[in-house]
Amino acid sequence: MDETDARLISALRHDARASLSDLSLSLGLSRTTVRSRIDKLKARGDILGFSVVLREDTLRDPVRGLMMIGIEGRGTERIIRQLQGMSELRAVYSTNGRWDVIVEIGTDTLESFDAVLFRIRALDGVVASETSLLLSTRKSA
Repeated sequence: MDETDARLISALRHDARASLSDLSLSLGLSRTTVRSRIDKLKARGDILGFSVVLREDTLRDPVRGLMMIGIEGRGTERIIRQLQGMSELRAVYSTNGRWDVIVEIGTDTLESFDAVLFRIRALDGVVASETSLLLSTRKSA
């Protein structure tokens, strides 16, 4: 992937529904080049698909946050399996550094958010956690 592909992907992340004409104008490329590059990126598997973010998607979880979790010993896989069963978790990430796992939480109220934190902290093997509420979205991919 070269710099032109990276610029094209950035433009598509900003507006996945942009027309070939709009993309070609903003990138300074011909429509044929833009079409060809998109087709190649899709064929190579660099682009897996396109999505739409709806206002309802953000309204569904008015209370959102990230919880960093420290796990004792070798219980990470077991705890990840337990976390995957919690419907309030939007994503579960393994990571490096101080924290073993980071989860993205989405709920409708602060009370239910707090209940999720309590359930996670009660899991056998969870020894530390730190949580940050997401206040506003400044940029979304």
